[in-house]
Amino acid sequence: MFEGAGRSAGTSSDAGGTDNTDPGGRTTPSVTPHARRWPVLALVLVDVAVLVAAIAVLAVVRYDLNASQVNRQGLGLAMLLAGAVYLVTYGLVVARRCHWGSQDEAVGLGLVTMVLVACLTTASVLTTPAVLPVSVALTAPPTAAFSWVVLRYLALQVHRARTRQRGERRRAVVVGAGAGGRRAVSMLLDDGTSTLTPVAVVDDDPRKRSLSILGVRVHGTVGDLEAVCRRVGAEVVLLAAPTAPSALVQRVVETTTEIGVELLVLPSFDEMVSTPTSGGGSREGIPAGGSVELARPAFRSVLLDDLLGRGVIQIDQEGIAQYLRGRTVLVTGAGGSIGSQLCREINAFGPARLVMTDRDDSLLHGVQLSVDGRGQLDSDDLVLGDLRDPAFVRSLLRRHRPDVVFHAAALKHLTLAERFPAEAFRTNVAATSDLLAACVDHGVDRFVNISTDKAADPQSVLGYSKRLTERLTATYGSVAPEGSRYISVRFGNVLGSRGSALTAFAAQLAAGRPLTITTPDMTRYFMTVHEATQLVLQAGVHGRTGEGLVLDMGDPHLIESVARRFAELQGYPDPAIVYTGARPGEKTAERVLAADEPDVRPHHPLVTHVPMPALPADALSEIDRIRAELDGGHGDVLVPELLRTLTTAAAPRGVPSGRR
Repeated sequence: MFEGAGRSAGTSSDAGGTDNTDPGGRTTPSVTPHARRWPVLALVLVDVAVLVAAIAVLAVVRYDLNASQVNRQGLGLAMLLAGAVYLVTYGLVVARRCHWGSQDEAVGLGLVTMVLVACLTTASVLTTPAVLPVSVALTAPPTAAFSWVVLRYLALQVHRARTRQRGERRRAVVVGAGAGGRRAVSMLLDDGTSTLTPVAVVDDDPRKRSLSILGVRVHGTVGDLEAVCRRVGAEVVLLAAPTAPSALVQRVVETTTEIGVELLVLPSFDEMVSTPTSGGGSREGIPAGGSVELARPAFRSVLLDDLLGRGVIQIDQEGIAQYLRGRTVLVTGAGGSIGSQLCREINAFGPARLVMTDRDDSLLHGVQLSVDGRGQLDSDDLVLGDLRDPAFVRSLLRRHRPDVVFHAAALKHLTLAERFPAEAFRTNVAATSDLLAACVDHGVDRFVNISTDKAADPQSVLGYSKRLTERLTATYGSVAPEGSRYISVRFGNVLGSRGSALTAFAAQLAAGRPLTITTPDMTRYFMTVHEATQLVLQAGVHGRTGEGLVLDMGDPHLIESVARRFAELQGYPDPAIVYTGARPGEKTAERVLAADEPDVRPHHPLVTHVPMPALPADALSEIDRIRAELDGGHGDVLVPELLRTLTTAAAPRGVPSGRR
């Protein structure tokens, strides 16, 4: 009832005193003298006056409006008692803990009312003649409480009406009448420094057609957005549905573009409490090794992942907590896009230790800063080293003895892997084999290998190397201790990850150069970094040894369309495009499942469980032989063919694949 009310004791409200909103709708943290301050002492005296009046009126009514029959001395004592009880109870229980006019205060007022009833009733029963009739003692406090609630409601409505009437405020239509819409309307109405004022709400839920949020009515559906904006003279549309599907976001973007109004987005709660990003980027959080922005927008511009992502994925939070809480967790490649986000999300589940390793010291510094806010680089849980060194891998597992391992370290650029196949083999294949062997030797309970959609029917060095890691994970998992789980996770391109196509597009736009696209018909699957890490964490719950988990990433997107959308969000509505042609090993269209892989989804409607065949017995020795030849300066040109041979080798008979 009383959302967004100010603090008791005269301090400014949380919503009204923490943000300054600039003309673009962005806010930066600050405390401003213009925020609302309720005169709480005066309001408490008003409450006492209302209580006294209620007692007097009900006492007179009790005697059929014949005031001469009222015990005036007793009535005076009852009023003094009621006032004292209210001041003590409200001051001790409510005023120090609740905002004036908030829902918490309403609960506190209920407690005050019960104390008043008990005290007045006791006084009435124990005094002769009674200071008050028992009926008045029972009914006066609830009557006063009702009046207190009404007065608070009216005070808040007056405040919000005055806020809406202040000058230099742009009229905003809020899309979404759910929890996000209520939060957005409350924030705007209670922030005296905001330059936006909500004048209408639209929502597609027919049950909300006649709804009013803090005095702001729902005027129709999203399909009526253009008409509503024109009718109310809106200058801004605020999308306040953090879990909105990309199709809805696209509709709103097209409508606002057509009518020429600004579109802002209310972030989800997870995004609000994570590190801010620059407009047009992604929600990845602190880029490892990058800078930290101190300003945090309450409402931000539309990001590309709003248009391509599919909102919130429901995961088994309790199941994830069960295998992470109180355990030692190791993340390799912790400084990368996926690794750093994994570290932040794993840390929220309360592991006993979170060991983060990478071979780049700057990236390690960035991820530690994003996890614990210190970045001192002196923690034993921060390990600098190269997984391509077998001695380092053995030392890492022997020293830290993790229970759970997330393997995110890899070379991921297709063209560089194609040009330098030996490097791809050393990092993606040999290092993964060494890590898996050490994990089996030290009894690691869960191992999650992060793969890519390029491993499905591979035709590039990168694809073959990652397919081989999937089979390696299944192979070592088959000899791991009983009950352990060795799983692979496969997903597509991650929006805004370091070194992604968006990075190149941003640099090209900033330099005034045309965007380089391979071919007009090239498509790719996209997902947000949050979606990717959610799938990785979920894999540890339902995945079994010998399985690969594949996220349903929706429909593939044309790279050219993604590039044009990105350019538009960056303020370049008509970018120049140059076609460079497909590079060696590059597919025109990726697929997430190989032709012979079944689409079975036993636990989650968006997650396919694929059986991963183990490698033949001589494959591990062949990997060691190839590495030895590479270390001796031989065999570079043979690596692509050897990768293909190993990847397509038949699985040995009798080795379980897929269910354990």
